[in-house]
Amino acid sequence: MTDLPSPARPSPGTTRIPNVYHFVFGLLPQTEPFHLMHYLCLASCLEVNRPERVVVHLLNQPFGPLWELIRPRIVVEPIRADERHLAVDSPDEAVARFAYAHQSDFIRLRVLEEQGGVYADMDTLFLAPPPAALFAQSCVMGHERVDRGAPSAPEGSLCNALIMAEPGAPFIRHWIERMPAAFDGSWSNHSTFLPYRLAREFPDTIHVEPESRFFALDWTRDGLAGLFRESRRLPPEATSLHLWAHLWWDVERRDMSDFNHTRLTPDYVAHARTTYARLARRHLPPGLASPALVYGLRRLLRMKRS
Repeated sequence: MTDLPSPARPSPGTTRIPNVYHFVFGLLPQTEPFHLMHYLCLASCLEVNRPERVVVHLLNQPFGPLWELIRPRIVVEPIRADERHLAVDSPDEAVARFAYAHQSDFIRLRVLEEQGGVYADMDTLFLAPPPAALFAQSCVMGHERVDRGAPSAPEGSLCNALIMAEPGAPFIRHWIERMPAAFDGSWSNHSTFLPYRLAREFPDTIHVEPESRFFALDWTRDGLAGLFRESRRLPPEATSLHLWAHLWWDVERRDMSDFNHTRLTPDYVAHARTTYARLARRHLPPGLASPALVYGLRRLLRMKRS
């Protein structure tokens, strides 16, 4: 990895990538109030990165107190009509279930090609601004741990949960051209394996950061435990964490983690001694959490029941 200066906000005279952050959300009907994890993603983005603006590309409108709290601080841009029903045809029930995520894979590249900036998934927690030198690149992505069990897994994988790009970036254009043919219904072939292959084919069009920059705690069971069950020291170069929410969000899913979205509460963020809670709590709105003693008693009762 090339040495980079300490994290600093980009100066206008040296940037190719705008200090604008993009998110895609609401591709599914919203049946529950805007979740605390999503609020903390946007709040940490605003407070850590000090962007020119934060744009949420939205289909179905969120609701609830946390949405009302963050809404005045962001820009909402409706998802275009021609992108609302991108065809994701597959007989695989799991693929169909996550069709909204595959649609987002396409939408984020269109947004970056047209507008430039930083795209991030809504299960991101921002820790420090990316180094100013990264904003002078044409396109930036980060390595992630390779899923060796995936079909046709390559030597490496570039995670599309955070992408930095200038408007019209050649790498993004190559990716857009190749993505339809690469989409095979799997989670990774078009979204993380393809950019890895393109980076080897067109190395002058992209700068690749190590896993420690954006994905210091990975998607494995151990990585998720490091996020939500334990408190771990992160590498000094880490500027954000990806939370891999699709692996633990559902209450019924236990193969990757015993944690789920119902446990990510204001009390948990305020008082839990875990990596995520420790780093997210400074962005927690005041007055939401119970006193530490109440949280401790509730946690003790849960442990006794289990």
